[in-house]
Amino acid sequence: MPSEHPTTTNTTTDTAFSTLPLPPEQLDNLVQLGYSAMTPIQAQSLPPILAGRDLIAQAKTGSGKTTAFGLGLLNRLNPARWVVQALVICPTRELAEQVAAALRRLARPIGNVKVLTLTGGATARPQIESLAHGAHIIVGTPGRLIDLTDREILDLSAVHTLVLDEADRMVDMGFFNDVLHLARLCPAERQTLLFSATFPETIERDTDTLLRNPERVQVDTQHSQGQIEQRFYVVENEDKPGVVMRLLAHLRPASALVFCTTRAQCADLAAHLRERGFSALALHGDMDQRQRDDVLMQFTHQSCAVLVATDVAARGLDIPALDAVINVDLARDPNVHTHRIGRTGRMDARGLAITLCTAHERPLADTLEHATGQTLAWHRISELPSGRLSPLQAPMVTLLILGGKKAKLRPGDILGALTGDGGLTREQIGKITVTDQVSYVALDRTIAHSAFRHLSTIAFKGKPQRMKLLR
Repeated sequence: MPSEHPTTTNTTTDTAFSTLPLPPEQLDNLVQLGYSAMTPIQAQSLPPILAGRDLIAQAKTGSGKTTAFGLGLLNRLNPARWVVQALVICPTRELAEQVAAALRRLARPIGNVKVLTLTGGATARPQIESLAHGAHIIVGTPGRLIDLTDREILDLSAVHTLVLDEADRMVDMGFFNDVLHLARLCPAERQTLLFSATFPETIERDTDTLLRNPERVQVDTQHSQGQIEQRFYVVENEDKPGVVMRLLAHLRPASALVFCTTRAQCADLAAHLRERGFSALALHGDMDQRQRDDVLMQFTHQSCAVLVATDVAARGLDIPALDAVINVDLARDPNVHTHRIGRTGRMDARGLAITLCTAHERPLADTLEHATGQTLAWHRISELPSGRLSPLQAPMVTLLILGGKKAKLRPGDILGALTGDGGLTREQIGKITVTDQVSYVALDRTIAHSAFRHLSTIAFKGKPQRMKLLR
């Protein structure tokens, strides 16, 4: 149904979740999750969402939007009905997994709520088998969702809440026509929530067919001036790998994301850093899904200090607590530059973004300065220490266990085995992530390799599991 002109709200308020019409058990759960007050996007969007309004929300990455739409769709959910009641469409598998995990945390006080991810890059059969047992909420990527609806395996006829997350990324990646098709498979009488950092013409043109009389909310989609310190360095193109190494060795960020333009450049720079002792890995389009998963897990488990990625490979990634971003080349599009540096300085944290620029790229820098209205801060490479600096090492190493949820493993089972028969202390074990097929465990780097031979002999829930250290 065509929409009327959307209502616009521009207030920026920060208030308690207790002011919302949420059940007491959900409010208690939010306290347990450490959510003391709403972020601006939550404060603006939750009242209309909980009132059942369609919504167009514009906010930067890391603003808390998943909690906003998650609380909304869960508030309308009927756990007793084993049908798909809510559909969240995401641009990438990684984002879908992160959204699903967040929804499961928010659903704890409700109980018996099944959140299922349906994404490409993974075998369809386990997803189909899980779907056959029913699900309340589906979080998926357009391609896999289209495939399963075309085969009449996925039924969207009972969806009452449709969420489009990072809609602009789906436009960039050429998925938006698939999104429109999926929306048409959902009931016309539904609530639609559209979240996006920017609004390309494609989205603006199609809002009339997607939403009904939507309310529009917008918070600052750019990071506040001063929240992210930006530094620009003029360098020769052939000097860039060495300059990146000097920056990392001098600044010593706990985690850094380095953007390259091409896949080859990405792989070459990561190899250059590893050869010199840095904990660095590459993420690019030539990698299969298992390789991508392994790399991302190592980065989020503090087993990789530097992730060198292309823009396409980094789309949709939700990486918290990122200390620094380094742009090996200046992005041609100011919006791409803004999206890159927005990976650091998330929420209220401060961040650092460094951009290397050749003399030939100065016109792009002038365009960026004009587009953002901010004077660029230029620095000299000579300001950096020139002596020998130790390479940047990650504090952990990731242990890959070739068994996951399908083998009935849970994080508690793994922790118990490692601290029991494994002989490790709790302090030597970091983040544990269990996926359907495999599990990832962060181990203290100082003991990981010496302890591995013994760890490979222990059993989990009475069964031995093959494992290896990711490097």
